[in-house]
Amino acid sequence: MAANQERNFIREAAALLQAARSGTLATIEAGRPHAALVTPALGPDGFVLLLLSELSAHTKHLRADPRCALLVTGVAADANPQTTPRLTLRGTAHPTQDVAARAAYLRIHPYAELYAGFGDFYFWMLKPDEVYYVGGFAAAAPLQIAALHHEIYTILHNRND
Repeated sequence: MAANQERNFIREAAALLQAARSGTLATIEAGRPHAALVTPALGPDGFVLLLLSELSAHTKHLRADPRCALLVTGVAADANPQTTPRLTLRGTAHPTQDVAARAAYLRIHPYAELYAGFGDFYFWMLKPDEVYYVGGFAAAAPLQIAALHHEIYTILHNRND
């Protein structure tokens, strides 16, 4: 327990989210869960961005019910998968036409330029209302959204691009 008290879960979670290049998006369809692989990026405002096709099941689900969850994971500390750091954000996702969001997303995922301009692809922003971090085996805590968002914003605006 003492080792966990010395850790900064907010900083760890922000770094994990900033480094995430893939994740699992959980959506709801008629009261049933659905999970899909997505490629998140952080927008200049610190919120998670996704590039989603209108043809995908998860986009159709979000159009009907914007509630969702995003799980991103890091690398396990050893052979035990329970040592993998992971972050779950629950909230709502909505399409955005913000030009800065598009640029931020494509900076992280430049290969997506190929299809980002297709008529059936839209950028979405996930606004969390609940965040839960697991920093490995027996190291877990709910996080304050405002504190996490502040840390993410600080990371984004203090990096050297």
